[in-house]
Amino acid sequence: MLNIVISLLVCLLVHTGLSLFAGVDQWIAAVASVVTFLLLYFLVTRFIMKKIGALMEVAQHDIQAGRSEKAVKALQGGFKYAKWQFYIKGQLNAQIGTILYLKRDFNQAFDYLQKGFVRHWVAMGMLGICYMKRNKSSKMIETFDKATAANKKEPMIWNLYAFCLEKIGQKDNAIKVMEKGLKKTGGHELLQSNLDALTSGKKMKMQAYGDLWYQFHLESQGSLIKKQTKAMQGRRKTVRR
Repeated sequence: MLNIVISLLVCLLVHTGLSLFAGVDQWIAAVASVVTFLLLYFLVTRFIMKKIGALMEVAQHDIQAGRSEKAVKALQGGFKYAKWQFYIKGQLNAQIGTILYLKRDFNQAFDYLQKGFVRHWVAMGMLGICYMKRNKSSKMIETFDKATAANKKEPMIWNLYAFCLEKIGQKDNAIKVMEKGLKKTGGHELLQSNLDALTSGKKMKMQAYGDLWYQFHLESQGSLIKKQTKAMQGRRKTVRR
C-alpha cells in the first residue's frame, strides 16, 4: 500500500539524513526515523479514512432517500483510495454488494460480495446465500466458516449459517453450528431457542430479528403475514366447532 511505502521512504530519508549528514548518533537517528514513520503513517491513514467516511455518509443519505444507484456510484468513487490503505477495497466492495443485494440485483451483487471484507458479516452472509442459491454448498460452507471465524460474537451470523445448512438438508451440521455459536457468543436467547427447535424437529424462527433478518430475502414479511392469517383462521374454525 502506498501509505506504508511513502512512510518507509521518508523514514529512511530521515535516518540517512540525520546519521550521515547531520552527524547524529545511530540510535537517535533510528528513534527519530521510527517516530517519523509512525506519525506519517497515522496522518495519511487518518486523511484517507476521513475521505472514505465522507463517502459512506453521502451513500447513507442516498440510501435513506431511496437513491440506491447514486449511493453505489458514490462508493465506487472511493476505489481510487484503495491503493493507499489496506482493506478499503474490501470494505467498499462489501458495502456496494450489500446495497445491490437489498435491491435484489443478485447477479451484480455477487460480483462485489465475492471481493468483500470478511469482517463485514452482513455481506458475508449475503455471499453465503448467493452460493446456496447457486447450488454451491461447499462454497457456501466455506464462506460462512470464514464469516463466523471473523465475527464469532455476532449471533445472527450463526443463526443464518445454521438456517442455510438446514435448508440444504444438513440438519445435523446446523445443530453443530448452533452449539458452537452458543459457546462463541457466550449464550444467546435466539440461538438457544432455534437450537431447541432444530433438535426437536421443528423449523427455525428468525422473525424476531426483524429487518435484520428480512434484508437477506430468505423470507418476506408478506409470507409471514400470510402464515399468521392462516393460523388465526384455523383458530377461528376450531372455536366455531
